[in-house]
Amino acid sequence: MQYDVREIASHFEVEGDLQELEPFGSGHINDTFRARYVISDHSHDYLHQRINHHVFKSPEKVMDNMQKVTAHVWDKLSKAGEKDPGRRCLRLIPRPDGGLLHKDSDGNYWRTMDCISGVETFDTVQNPDQAYQAARAFGRFQRLLLDFSPDELHDTIPDFHHTPRRFNRFLEVVEIDPVGRVSEVLGEIQFLKDHQFETTRLLDLHDQGELPLRVTHNDTKLNNVLLDGETGEGICVVDLDTVMPGLALYDFGDLVRTAATTAAEDEVDLGRVRMDLGLFRELVRGYLDAVGSHLEEAELSNLAFSARLITLEIGMRFLTDHLEGDIYFKTHREGHNLDRARNQFALVRSMEAQAPDMEGVVEEFRACAS
Repeated sequence: MQYDVREIASHFEVEGDLQELEPFGSGHINDTFRARYVISDHSHDYLHQRINHHVFKSPEKVMDNMQKVTAHVWDKLSKAGEKDPGRRCLRLIPRPDGGLLHKDSDGNYWRTMDCISGVETFDTVQNPDQAYQAARAFGRFQRLLLDFSPDELHDTIPDFHHTPRRFNRFLEVVEIDPVGRVSEVLGEIQFLKDHQFETTRLLDLHDQGELPLRVTHNDTKLNNVLLDGETGEGICVVDLDTVMPGLALYDFGDLVRTAATTAAEDEVDLGRVRMDLGLFRELVRGYLDAVGSHLEEAELSNLAFSARLITLEIGMRFLTDHLEGDIYFKTHREGHNLDRARNQFALVRSMEAQAPDMEGVVEEFRACAS
């Protein structure tokens, strides 16, 4: 679909004359364009982004969350003496009336942000330091928001990480067998049933008051951290659409799931799928360096488990979607969701096999963080 980005940009307080415009990023949900504006003898880049309102049903609530979180982080950085907060925190560009959204004639919602220059992003870890930097950046993001009440945020995707409800939905689909695929995946179904006892662990701890509700990112992929192009330092966490109340352990666990695996999420050669303990070590070190001294005992003692749980949950969602006829996740081949589920279950098995070593890594670095 073609968009009149020049017209859309005119509704935001951008400076200069638009000279260049190009699609930007590798995201699959929103459409993003990088725009270069010339102001006398220099230029400035902005990002104009269409929010997919079919995924994010309430763009206004998404933007309200983003505005509150970025304002808080910006204020904390400024008070801490940060010379250039705009390099370490997203800056939203308002409309002249102060609003943050523009709705075009086709009903699409748009926002504008500063484009941070001199940075790189990666879809997969290229070296151990990138794992450390990504985890440190996400940990710093959580630390900066420790004094921000999650009650001030909208729950934009209710029950996003409610593993027991995901499991109950899985059982319902198995019982109904809507497209006749259950008989083909009895082994995978049994694998999940064997792990049912683990699905309630974190939420039980929350209900018992041992795991606090925090402000969480909920999409802690490597490519959601901007790395300085010269030093490699993780300087800014981006893609804040899913920021909302949650458990910090789900953020850390999902980072391990995506950054410490040795294969793509849909790799069919399961012999290639394992968790890299060396990368896990760097993720733990970076995360605890940033926020370890502020975490509760139950958070620290469940860091290793959280990676296993979120991997199990994502695999369960892939298998559920396969059994429902592939209606949620995009697929590019026959059995794609089943391949993804089997991949995630192989990763769970690898984590289980290395569980004592993972716990040892956590113990080593939590002692340094205390």
